[in-house]
Formats: sequence, structure tokens, C-alpha cells
Amino acid sequence: MYPFHWVPANGRRHASLDKRPWGNAYPSGMVVNTLCSQEVVADATREAWLWTTCDDCNAEARRVAEAVQGAPRLSV
Repeated sequence: MYPFHWVPANGRRHASLDKRPWGNAYPSGMVVNTLCSQEVVADATREAWLWTTCDDCNAEARRVAEAVQGAPRLSV
């Protein structure tokens, strides 16, 4: 799994490294720091998930994902 999570806010889907307080989503009204260096207010409505993805968050999320995939894994 990746360390970031997607969150709709301010008319776009952003990515964040902030811990989610419950479940698989940030609740509406929660202030979240994004990978595009913004502080946004989450909107957990169904319609908000249809918003366009933030280009800057998408680019940073891809960079983070590639770094995670390239990291050595511990064997058990």
C-alpha cells in the first residue's frame, strides 16, 4: 500500500500523507495537508469523488509510489 490517500477538497481530488481518523476516508470538514502543499477542507460526498484530480498531487503521488515500489522489502 502507498503512504498517501486521496481526498476530495476545493473542487479537486487531492492526495495527502495525513493520517485518516477513521475508515477509508477523511470526513467532510476535516482540514488536510496535501501533496501540492495546500491546506484544504475535505468533502466526503459522493459527487466530490467525481471531481478532476489535482495535477500537482497526481505528479507527487506518482513520485511517492515509484519510490515505494523501488524500496527494498523485508523478508519474513
